[in-house]
Amino acid sequence: MIQLSEKIYSFEDYCQYNDEADNHYELVDGRLVLMNPPTVRHFLLAKFLEMAFDQLIQRKALPLVCFREAGVRTGWRKSRLPDVFVTTKEAASELLDQSAIFQIPPLLIVEIVSPDSIKRDYRYKRSEYAALGVDEYWIVDPNKEKITIFLLEEGLYEEKVYNLSDKLVSRLFSELDLTVNQVLASGNM
Repeated sequence: MIQLSEKIYSFEDYCQYNDEADNHYELVDGRLVLMNPPTVRHFLLAKFLEMAFDQLIQRKALPLVCFREAGVRTGWRKSRLPDVFVTTKEAASELLDQSAIFQIPPLLIVEIVSPDSIKRDYRYKRSEYAALGVDEYWIVDPNKEKITIFLLEEGLYEEKVYNLSDKLVSRLFSELDLTVNQVLASGNM
């Protein structure tokens, strides 16, 4: 993560920003922050979870949609790029021809920890997502071989840590049948 400049951007400026280099930025307190390109393991983990959520959505014919690396506005001059998130089809249809930056809270967000995102994922995004009202927040941590699921209760997150053979329990997807091992194994070739 690299802070690009000292210039302060409004949320509207951020939505229109284009450096023509296909870089990805988060907006943090009005400043553009360049996101480092993810590792292949990171991409594989995100793809696996997106596919798992998509399968549950299709099987149950839920009015939901899953995105990878679309934006979520988390404050006045803040916008994040979660690795994976689930929202309603209604919310997605409102942005059909606009920048894919959601201003209403997704139902579930997943962040995959990389060496440069530990503090950002565990501290800053956790508090931003709770304040926004994201009901379920997952942190997939391949280095510590665990997944932490945070459930929003009265404005604060209650956390449950899942280790290797533990079966994940999701509030949104009660039929989810995955262990931490299965998720982490998807990051291998």
